[in-house]
Amino acid sequence: MAAAAVVVALLVGLALGMRWAPLRGVTASQPTEMPGMPGMGQNVPPAPAGAASTAVYIPPARQQLIGVRTGLVERQRVEGTLRTVGVLAYDETRVAHIHTKVPGWIDRVFVDFVGKPVRRGQPLFSVYSPDLVTAQADYLVALHAREQLLQASPDSRGASDALIGAARQRLQRWDVSDAEIAALERSGQASKTLVLSSPFDGVVLERNALAGQYVTPDMTAFKVGDLSVIWVVGQIFEYEAARVRPGETIDIEFPYGQAPRTLTARIDFVYPEVDPQTRRVRFRASLPNKDKRLKPDTYVTIVLHGDTLDRLVVPASAVIDTGVRKYALIALADGYFEPRDVEIGPPLGDFYPVVSGLAEGDRVVTSAQFLIDSETNLMSAMQSMAMSMPGMDMGSSAPKPGPNPTASASGAAVPSMPGMSMPMPAPKPTHSPLSPSATPQAPPAVPSTAPTPMAPMPDMPGMNMPMPSGMPMPPGHKM
Repeated sequence: MAAAAVVVALLVGLALGMRWAPLRGVTASQPTEMPGMPGMGQNVPPAPAGAASTAVYIPPARQQLIGVRTGLVERQRVEGTLRTVGVLAYDETRVAHIHTKVPGWIDRVFVDFVGKPVRRGQPLFSVYSPDLVTAQADYLVALHAREQLLQASPDSRGASDALIGAARQRLQRWDVSDAEIAALERSGQASKTLVLSSPFDGVVLERNALAGQYVTPDMTAFKVGDLSVIWVVGQIFEYEAARVRPGETIDIEFPYGQAPRTLTARIDFVYPEVDPQTRRVRFRASLPNKDKRLKPDTYVTIVLHGDTLDRLVVPASAVIDTGVRKYALIALADGYFEPRDVEIGPPLGDFYPVVSGLAEGDRVVTSAQFLIDSETNLMSAMQSMAMSMPGMDMGSSAPKPGPNPTASASGAAVPSMPGMSMPMPAPKPTHSPLSPSATPQAPPAVPSTAPTPMAPMPDMPGMNMPMPSGMPMPPGHKM
């Protein structure tokens, strides 16, 4: 069955136009025959000197049919330009979360939607807190006590001043401003609510405050961001991380025309970790945004310009990366192709720098290389199969002299198939079970009777079939 499978594979390969040629013993004027198939010869040129055993021959017509294209391995001045995707983001150093320092109830909300621009000191909301009202009353009591102790001893006046200072610090720690404390001293009455204001110019990013809502210090009432400076956050692959350093100049392109021209910035920071989901390294730069034209979460293209180097390069499309090895298909002379392992560096645009495996002037396949690669793999598999199966001589097409080992017992010879010569087992001697040394006896001959010709059928001329004699026939049957 294995021998039949090999023959079928050779026939299928021939039908598909794949033409294999031995790399040794072939001349340009001598046609090479398919092993085991006399008469299936094709004019195959000899393999170039130094070609490996994995080289495969592809006729020019076949190359044009599958679209083979080649490129040169040559030295070029390449620029290490790196293009990647980026996104605009808020400057995290210019974002503030607004919390109350005391529990209470929101009385009024002055900024009632997200995205509204706010100015520094602009009121956001007011909160009523019984604790805050009590603290204001304590401060007023301390002020009144100091007035009563003006004629008292210095020790008494010092204790009164200390009490006033402690009450004042308590109010300040609860975000009561100096202006509000001064207004409290002038009015002499505690304010019912405390007004919380924006710490800088910006826009409202989050709003969780509603009128009448009970709030605690752990709740974020507002989130305000300053958009005068905005971040550009980019991502690169791990193997490209060595090319990105703080201080490098980058170009930022806007695909939808958010900016009238390409902007330039410098890398401020390279993040120290690799994103576990995307396996990329992040970096960021800062852009001024005084006119608020740049919007956060906008996609941009980041271009990093590297040094221009004179390197030996190979087209990126010529390298086949299996994960275990990297190799390219070398186009040899006279239609031969050979896979060769290569070692390359990080990509430089549309090229890979060559570390080893290729030389200047080598011609490599840049298109249809996967079809040629499958053909070389199939040839290697056929050679390995021939070497691992005894009797499967795939090398010679000439029949060996001597008696035909494939002759049948009746004397009829099986047609010879060069390359498919397999030794037949010798007949086992016949021994008597009682006397092992007895002479082998020939098996008794089976009597045979000569067949009698069958009478011609009236409706089917020429249907003369021999009928064995003595064969019983049904009653009433006439021949």
